[in-house]
Amino acid sequence: MIRRLLIANRGEIAIRIINACRELGIESVAVYSEADARAPHALAADSAVAIGGAQPSKSYLAAPKLIDAARSAGADAIHPGYGFLSENAGFAAACSDAGLIFVGPPAEVIASMGSKIEARRLMQKAGVPIVPGKTPADQSDEGIQAAIRAIGFPVLVKASAGGGGKGMRRVLETSEMAEAIQAARREATASFSDGTLYVERFIEPTRHVEVQLFGDAYGNVVHLFERECSVQRRHQKVIEESPSPTLAPVVREKMTSAAVKAAQITGYRNAGTVEFLLEGKGDAASFYFLEMNTRLQVEHPVTEAVTGVDLVRAQIMVASGNRLPWAQSDLAQRGHAIECRIYAENPAQGFLPQTGRLLLYEEPRMPGVRIDSGVREGSEVTMHYDPMLAKVIATGENREVARARAMAALRAFPILGVHTNIEFLLQILVHERFVTGDMDTGFLDREGNALAVTSPGASDAALAVAAAHCNGFRCPEDTLHASNLPSEPWLRLQGWGR
Repeated sequence: MIRRLLIANRGEIAIRIINACRELGIESVAVYSEADARAPHALAADSAVAIGGAQPSKSYLAAPKLIDAARSAGADAIHPGYGFLSENAGFAAACSDAGLIFVGPPAEVIASMGSKIEARRLMQKAGVPIVPGKTPADQSDEGIQAAIRAIGFPVLVKASAGGGGKGMRRVLETSEMAEAIQAARREATASFSDGTLYVERFIEPTRHVEVQLFGDAYGNVVHLFERECSVQRRHQKVIEESPSPTLAPVVREKMTSAAVKAAQITGYRNAGTVEFLLEGKGDAASFYFLEMNTRLQVEHPVTEAVTGVDLVRAQIMVASGNRLPWAQSDLAQRGHAIECRIYAENPAQGFLPQTGRLLLYEEPRMPGVRIDSGVREGSEVTMHYDPMLAKVIATGENREVARARAMAALRAFPILGVHTNIEFLLQILVHERFVTGDMDTGFLDREGNALAVTSPGASDAALAVAAAHCNGFRCPEDTLHASNLPSEPWLRLQGWGR
């Protein structure tokens, strides 16, 4: 049984884990870098341990420091959250060697699923459909070129150890082969220290649908239905929802069954996700295994919203040696949920990440809306970590209600100090393709730049009103006309700081 849990992460997922520990009567131990000494997660935990410099390599990615921190704090388990070391087989093994419970799957499962080539082999063995492709034994440029010719254009050249689009190149014709192979290999080697490549048929248009799984140490595996993740930019998800707006029931049944088989053949334990590409529509749609994520996903709240379960709490319970808290027959989808990720970035400038202090940050409070965040007013957004500030999760009895609530929450979410993508998210939510559910993974590749240009930032008047409202100051009505406002919003509020 876990009595004291060290959280090897930061931000909103660390807050989630701390809250779950509190509910379970488990003492939480946070770790923090120099940049996070006053971060919400460091202050919310029962205790906190400093682990190093602001750079992730000196803190949240420094496995020996995390192990030492757990030992010094008397922790008996480590939860990796997501990102950082959550899918690092070496870290999972190190936890086990140190006598610590790793809240996640066994190290050998992480290793086997971390290799996209090995994952494809296991899925074939389990009878799970995979994208047609080849893994050439000859890993020379000539060997990869031969595999491309055998499959036929268009294809994707992909890194075996890849993820998030790194080490992946699309090849449409013969003249592109040499450059694509070399670029993919360079990026794969730089990012993952592994230049092994394989080739898959490029499917377009396609949707990205993933299935949430959960297994325990007693051989029980369940699925918690699917999430639609097709609204993504450069292979990074932007908006997710559950259930998928167009997935036919017969395809849902086949897909979730295939995901459970995938988990069973790997001996999976704890929370994980099997991702699929979906080709076609209706009952005739085909799906193909894409990859398995051996961790909790950023978008897990939409699954929690439609199933009524707490996945983080279940993670800790299963890691403590308990059986799954639910059987498959206990689980059902109810209503609809949409998650929007708010980033500190400037869409109008190529989605350039932003840094700075959050001078104003006020989360909306309204029915059917949940906000997951790891920042607060005054927090410093630095270059060292992912620029996601918060997640807005809106729920409703149907998709349209959830969409309306998501828009209402975004419009009532004043943030000053850094540019954000809130207006860009609103532009997506009102786009005809999103409203009808007719998206594919190329949606933002085609429309994203136009939406970024046409999504205006908050007006000067809106900034002044938001700042005044949140600080108990009311601007005279004649100052609210944009022409009367100076360029710096803080100079317009004569009562600011008094």
